[in-house]
Amino acid sequence: MPGQLPRLVAAGIVAALLLPGLSHGQQTNELLAQRCAELGALYDRYVTRRSEGSGGPDMTRMGAGIDCQKGRYEQGIKALEDLLQRNRISYPPA
Repeated sequence: MPGQLPRLVAAGIVAALLLPGLSHGQQTNELLAQRCAELGALYDRYVTRRSEGSGGPDMTRMGAGIDCQKGRYEQGIKALEDLLQRNRISYPPA
């Protein structure tokens, strides 16, 4: 039993060092997912055309939404920011 104490202490130290990094990565993904949703909703609110003969869906917007759903947040956010800039719609900074 005395030989196990140093192992338990070492395991506790390793866990304490690794767990904050894991939760930080998850938190970052959650923030990026929220950013994707925020920018997508902003684009949909001001740019999406809902009338007959509007030319169909915006494929760039659709691709950005898919990127966000698949966890490719950076690509989705970049595409949405580009779309918003192109349409002269201001959006909140990251």
